[in-house]
Amino acid sequence: MATAYGPDTRDPQRSGSAGGDHPPAKHFLPAALRAPLEARTWRELLYLVLSLPISVVLFAFSITMTTMGFGLLITFLGIPVLAVGLAMCRGFGAMERARARGLLELDVPSPAPARGKTGGLMSWVGAVLKSGASWRHLLYSLLHFPWAIFAFVVAVTFWSVGWTVFTYPLWQWVFPAYTGVGGIQLYGDDHHQIYLDSPFELAVTSAIGLVVVLITPWIIRGLASVDRLLVSGLLGPSRLATRVTELESDRGVVVDTAAADLRRIERDLHDGAQARLVALAMDLGLAKEKLTADPEAAARMVDEAHGEVKVALQELRDLARGIHPAVLTDRGLDAALSAIASRCTVPVKVEVDLSTRPAQAIEGIAYFTVSELLQNVSKHSGARSASVDVWRAADRLLIQVTDNGRGGADVTSGSGLAGLTERLDAVDGILVIDSPVGGPTTITAELPWRG
Repeated sequence: MATAYGPDTRDPQRSGSAGGDHPPAKHFLPAALRAPLEARTWRELLYLVLSLPISVVLFAFSITMTTMGFGLLITFLGIPVLAVGLAMCRGFGAMERARARGLLELDVPSPAPARGKTGGLMSWVGAVLKSGASWRHLLYSLLHFPWAIFAFVVAVTFWSVGWTVFTYPLWQWVFPAYTGVGGIQLYGDDHHQIYLDSPFELAVTSAIGLVVVLITPWIIRGLASVDRLLVSGLLGPSRLATRVTELESDRGVVVDTAAADLRRIERDLHDGAQARLVALAMDLGLAKEKLTADPEAAARMVDEAHGEVKVALQELRDLARGIHPAVLTDRGLDAALSAIASRCTVPVKVEVDLSTRPAQAIEGIAYFTVSELLQNVSKHSGARSASVDVWRAADRLLIQVTDNGRGGADVTSGSGLAGLTERLDAVDGILVIDSPVGGPTTITAELPWRG
């Protein structure tokens, strides 16, 4: 297992209290007062304003192509027209994802492209029509239009009214032609005029405008959050497709892990027990030749061979235990983990609180997870003691390994902890590390129960 303890080189974004953290920026104004001037507010307002003309074009195009395609289904032209319309909707969707990425800071991955099996035109048409992503893009173009109208009206109304009323007292300098005797003319004609006659009325008007200005950013953010849901829900890959991709990735990790384990077993057999047994056979052959000529030397060689047999048997036991220990199958995690702890170079306290046994595969993964973590404690932590706790929470199996060593456990590319994280991720597991420099180190693994 690669070294997982040493200098703190963790990502500052994921670090705890150890060095490397960047303290959050300090603001002298509360968020409510900063919001009207923040870049996020103006980006989201721009997004809502641009949504109206874009949604008008997209809605008109989608309706036209869809009705034309369905209307021409009685001829052979209907299906290609409908496929072209859906493909164009996917193109608009790419533009909308880019706009959301730039203005809403929402990064939505692109769905899988529609590709035909044979590469021909009709194969492509069939792939587009059978693609769920194509129909979700069409649904987005239809649903986004009424929402874009509503969001545009609400956002622009609040923004314009708020800033207009808030800056209303400045109008007497900007538009002096509308200033009459006794104050600022609000509305009226030559016979009926209403003025803001006093500074108090001007102050109240400006205060009302300030309230509207302060609440407008939060209204804009609420409207933009709906757009985020529409974009992520309709313009990205489906949950099923995402899950299939994750399972394919996990399957690759499992296959690679199994191949690595087979190579390790082959290497251990070839370099360990096999080499020792070959040497043992040669020693016994020499002892057989000297049995009559030099019985004492032959007896010594047989005695040495007997010792080699014991060592070879121990290596084979260790190798078998590394594949799948018999104690785990016969007696469960409690006894198996206690056996691991007894071989650790530091005292380890083991506490297993399980009323039933998890699935056999999960039990094996839990065993090897604790085994690797305790090997790490022995080799790299410099700890004086450690503990292992195992318990069940709902449908999850939780494992926590703690030591009082030097800390600084690091998950980086190529480290043992990184490999362990990939193995757990392959079965929907999680590995969480809390290891500030100076210790203590607490590593928590979470696995599905599946019992």
